[in-house]
Amino acid sequence: MKMLRTLWLTLILAVVAACGGADEAAGPPNTLERGISSDPETLDQHRSRSIQAADVIRDLGEGLVGYSATGELIPAAAQSWEVSEDGLKYTFHLRDGLRWSNGDALTASHFVAGMRRLVDPSTAAFYAEMLGDLENAAGITSGEIPVSMLGVAAPDERTVVLRLVQQTPYLVSLMTHPSTFPIHPGSIAEHGDSFARPGKLVSNGAYRLEAWVPGSVISLRRNEYYWNNAGTAIDAVNYHVIVQDSAELNRYRAGELHTTSTVPPDSFAQVREEYGEQLHVAPYLGVYYYGYNLTRPPFKDNAPLRQALSMAVDREQLALRVTGRGEAPAYSWVPGGVNNYEPPLSSFAALSKEEREQVARRLYKEAGYSAENPLKIEVRYNTNDTNKKIAVAIQSMWREVLGVEATLINEEFQVLLANMRDAEITQVFRSSWMGDYNDAHTFLSVLQSGSATNMPRYENEEFDALMALAADQVDPEQRKLYLEEAERVMLADYPLIPIYFFVSKHLVSPQIEGWGDNVLDYHYSQQLSFKAVQ
Repeated sequence: MKMLRTLWLTLILAVVAACGGADEAAGPPNTLERGISSDPETLDQHRSRSIQAADVIRDLGEGLVGYSATGELIPAAAQSWEVSEDGLKYTFHLRDGLRWSNGDALTASHFVAGMRRLVDPSTAAFYAEMLGDLENAAGITSGEIPVSMLGVAAPDERTVVLRLVQQTPYLVSLMTHPSTFPIHPGSIAEHGDSFARPGKLVSNGAYRLEAWVPGSVISLRRNEYYWNNAGTAIDAVNYHVIVQDSAELNRYRAGELHTTSTVPPDSFAQVREEYGEQLHVAPYLGVYYYGYNLTRPPFKDNAPLRQALSMAVDREQLALRVTGRGEAPAYSWVPGGVNNYEPPLSSFAALSKEEREQVARRLYKEAGYSAENPLKIEVRYNTNDTNKKIAVAIQSMWREVLGVEATLINEEFQVLLANMRDAEITQVFRSSWMGDYNDAHTFLSVLQSGSATNMPRYENEEFDALMALAADQVDPEQRKLYLEEAERVMLADYPLIPIYFFVSKHLVSPQIEGWGDNVLDYHYSQQLSFKAVQ
């Protein structure tokens, strides 16, 4: 039986590889080959949380609103929308003739069903709070009232109405997020939680799911029922799962990929020299950080220790010599460049390296540690060349500055996510947060008490109160002040270590047209095409 399973897997891999463009005569003539750094944890839009999952789901599904290649909001499944004068009611008008990938009609009720499933406590959706400003959302997610009470309705087959409890300036942007995409009720009724697997997933975007070989490739094919199928140039998309960024670069060099998910730090200068305009580096709303598990010792109720470890990290050296691709050292949680926001900086940002280390040693001693009684901790990070190099560098910094004995633990991405979520064995963990929309709220809301995205389990009543005041504020300038003060309060608690702000880094084949750099780093396959052969 074991031999039969091995032979069967080998056959599947061979078939998928043939369909993936390695032999173009065997598959669609214009297949886009894309690199992706890990397997998505799931393609269920309500149970996914990773960038990798969102990248694929944005090809498979579509929300009411989307983004252009350069990051402007554009109509998607909804052709238009309007907002009431008080800002508490949004009405979206769907396009005529929307269909699912199996040919079924797509109606407004499917968007309603999707949003209800998102906030349903039984779904346990990572992004359940995405719709937290809708009427009754809070009561539904807490299990106090039924999902049918959510402030979303479909008065007819082509109209979706959202009712809010407070003004939400970024509401339209939220409708681009995969968690707000519609669901095909028949698929969930038939397949339950396995509806998002190959052979079962019914999608409403430009592509449908053809196959998925974990650790190898996710294959998509054109959805001929998509409303803009005539404007979609690419027939098929293969997402190749390549964990090591050096291996991804090698496959790009060999002509096996049209786009990469990143560029290795060690090869960056050479790649820039070798590939010129094929290298795309652009500002990106994302922060790379180390989180503390604040639910237990040694970090619970020990702010001096948390501050000491943060101050001992030389962000400039990490950004210059370890990542080395234009990343900016992070002394705030919210990146620069966010609309209507000026991020406050950590208290030690203006100190020299020597001054920071001196203060860090004093705080370390104040926290109860010394050369005779060193802090012994575990640092978890997911498999990736860059993550490993950063972990090794920080391990060395902590040892040299403070005498900390840090053990590095390398885990697969899904394992790390599970451990972060459970908060049972984690002490320090590597993570990152990418803005889901261009507003400071997408970063600051992560750290509100009870948020599913709050991996450090940070709780601060003053921070939460300031976030609530910002949410109630109609004046954008006053809202800005409340949000900035909330970040100051949080930074003074040191619940995590912001390390650097991302830039997006991709290699894009000269065969490809339509690629646009944008701060959210969204790149829909349907907006790309192959250049005509001269």
